[in-house]
Amino acid sequence: MGDFDLVLIIIIGANILMSLKGFNDFSFFEKYKFNIGGIRRGEQVRMLASGFLHVDMTHLFFNMLTLYFFAPVVLSFSGDIKFLVIYFGSLLVGNLFSLFFHKNEYHYSAVGASGAVSGIIYAGILFRPDMSLYLMFIPIPIPAYIFGIGYLLYSIFGMKNRVGNIGHDAHFGGAVGGYIITLIIAPWLFKENLLMIGLLAIPILILFVLQKLGKL
Repeated sequence: MGDFDLVLIIIIGANILMSLKGFNDFSFFEKYKFNIGGIRRGEQVRMLASGFLHVDMTHLFFNMLTLYFFAPVVLSFSGDIKFLVIYFGSLLVGNLFSLFFHKNEYHYSAVGASGAVSGIIYAGILFRPDMSLYLMFIPIPIPAYIFGIGYLLYSIFGMKNRVGNIGHDAHFGGAVGGYIITLIIAPWLFKENLLMIGLLAIPILILFVLQKLGKL
């Protein structure tokens, strides 16, 4: 087993252990979930710990399955240390987005690794823009960059319309975090995949404009 595999196993293991603890210990879950009121009281540990808690087994399973598929692509280009920087950086940027968009909603809460996983998805797309994805209910492969752009556009729609009980802002923030951090640690991508970098920036610019116009 290589170091790359070990890093991924440790992250998945930490998610499983903390999530199972949270499923069975309400006070533990309440103490470490993302909560605006708690963070504003100075409980900054929630910004990190909430990314290792999940609502239920389905939530945990889909996040870890997605991570399992995309992480090897990123690890093969970045190595273990830079992978961890992308993962945890995306997690924190995702939660910072949530903090920004819900700063006046004292009771707003959220959990999940979705922000970190979104960052890994985006890093994977930047490293391998030719990659194709196979999604449930869709019988044909989808180019990774089409999925990435669509994912962010849907996240903007979800933020604007409060679709479902989903932290769309954390998803979006995590993807933005993964996008920026990956370009910082792998600047050679500007020579290799400049068009893809520009395409993936479009939803980020849309979000910026909507925020400036007060549409979110």
